[in-house]
Amino acid sequence: MKTIFSGVQPTGVITLGNYIGAFMQFPALQDEGNAIYCIVDQHAITVPQDPQELRQNIRTLAATYLATGIDPKKATLFIQSEVPAHTKAGWMLQCITSIGELERMTQFKDKSAKVGKEFVSVGLLTYPPLMAADILLYNTDIVPVGEDQKQHLELTRDLAERFNKRFGEVFKIPEIRLPKAGARIKSLQEPTKKMSKSDANTKATIRLLDTPKEIMKKIKSAVTDSENVIAFDEERKPGISNLLTIEAAITNKSIDEVVKKYQGLGYGAFKEGVATALIEHLTPIQERFREIVDSEELDKILDEGAEKANAIANETVKKMEIAMGIGRISRQK
Repeated sequence: MKTIFSGVQPTGVITLGNYIGAFMQFPALQDEGNAIYCIVDQHAITVPQDPQELRQNIRTLAATYLATGIDPKKATLFIQSEVPAHTKAGWMLQCITSIGELERMTQFKDKSAKVGKEFVSVGLLTYPPLMAADILLYNTDIVPVGEDQKQHLELTRDLAERFNKRFGEVFKIPEIRLPKAGARIKSLQEPTKKMSKSDANTKATIRLLDTPKEIMKKIKSAVTDSENVIAFDEERKPGISNLLTIEAAITNKSIDEVVKKYQGLGYGAFKEGVATALIEHLTPIQERFREIVDSEELDKILDEGAEKANAIANETVKKMEIAMGIGRISRQK
């Protein structure tokens, strides 16, 4: 079985766009191979975080993984900071990475511009070698990532090849798997823009844990058009197309099937139907989330995940240290 690695930062609420674009795909991976899911909290602190919020976000993200279908009997779920090998390996990989390579990273340029010139952390610059360590520690075969992370994955492959060339074969070279063209969920108020958790307009974004009443209200207030014709046309009818995309994604139906379902109905009935389908889909996920988020079961799963991850990662770090000549050989046996 091939090993598949995925990491997500615990940095705030999970939107419907996040869920459809990422979390809905995760359960299939655990049936495809040896799936490893990591909550990358050390990446989160490359920009300022409120400590209490971060702790809660870590727990919320872990519970979300499980509520959306991750089975701890099939997959490994753990928190990055609970496996010290990540920072050990990250440092070793930093030492074979040039400053120029890191300064060329598009995400560093974008994020440092947002943070401002007053304080840009070294961690933000050296994020990619730590991300490479996350992946390479587990002999990963496949890394599913969005287009925005492709550059980091290419650097990961370069660092693995560089390490192997200089010190001997230690790392497997992971494959990059970009997502198939799929559902892209847009803002309910500005349907030409991506749905965002940071949108100042609270009506624009559906959050995974919104109540049925909130979901119904947001969908009913979604921007559409004056034609009163239900058809998929992203240029001329972006609002209607966005709602059709949402229902198609959560019901696993084609756009054409959803359009056919609402033929002859007005926008009011259409919006209510989409909202009802979404509520029915999210209700069991929300129930499971509430059941597990503050439970001992969640801690047990994370403890077991950390134990499994530590066992694999420590072996890889040992190989790295021996290959690079650091430490005492007697302590590495």
